[in-house]
Amino acid sequence: MDTRLGNLLEQAGLACNSTEAPAAETAPGAEEESHGLTAYTPFISVRACGRLWRLQRAADLETLWNAMLDDPQNFEDERLPYWTELWPSSIALCRWLEERRAEIAGRPCLDLGCGLGLTAMVGQWLGAAVNWDESARCVEIKYYQAPLWTVMDWRQPAVRPRSIFRLWGGDIMYEKRFVAPVMHFLSHVLADDGAAWVAEPGRGVYEAFLQALHGGGLEGRRVFTERVEPLYAQPVPVTVAVWEIRRRVRPA
Repeated sequence: MDTRLGNLLEQAGLACNSTEAPAAETAPGAEEESHGLTAYTPFISVRACGRLWRLQRAADLETLWNAMLDDPQNFEDERLPYWTELWPSSIALCRWLEERRAEIAGRPCLDLGCGLGLTAMVGQWLGAAVNWDESARCVEIKYYQAPLWTVMDWRQPAVRPRSIFRLWGGDIMYEKRFVAPVMHFLSHVLADDGAAWVAEPGRGVYEAFLQALHGGGLEGRRVFTERVEPLYAQPVPVTVAVWEIRRRVRPA
């Protein structure tokens, strides 16, 4: 395994992920929830909002990583296949969306960096008018699952200014250099009464992000915290926080 990939997997609690797929009969079925996994499986099932969601994956993270090695630009611009895993932040974010169901129903919302699409599908099921963004390369996987999706570079938003009422994303930043593009994007798309919900598992980069909010005309507060059991077996649950970010109200 590539050393850099191994470090990322370890940090994310996915060090057990293997390229060896289990036999077909052991793959999660429609009534079986995935948990305690020790190897890649092409289908995973997770419970959210009182129902079971079954997600299909293209391949395991290591296989997709190795397929990118021939093109150095993939690593220069961090087009890494994080999207093929379901991160604990997405599970916590689903629970927060369920709590805010009345708030998002019928309103224009955006799932930023949608990955396998769980939180976008949950938001849509809860009644939100959800657009999906995927800045990586998994659109072909989610095409039949998505109500509306687009691929965009967050540095060049393909969204009308101040048009999004609610935006959410789970674990969308891994390095401090991501802070400025995300700040710019939020400032561009959030409606005057809009809010962004960002779920994160305590990565250091989010401290830099929260400190930078004030300079970008935004402000944030923690609105939800939950301990989540990851899909892959590991000793302790992951504590995920959801931050609500809004435009800062200027003094009259």
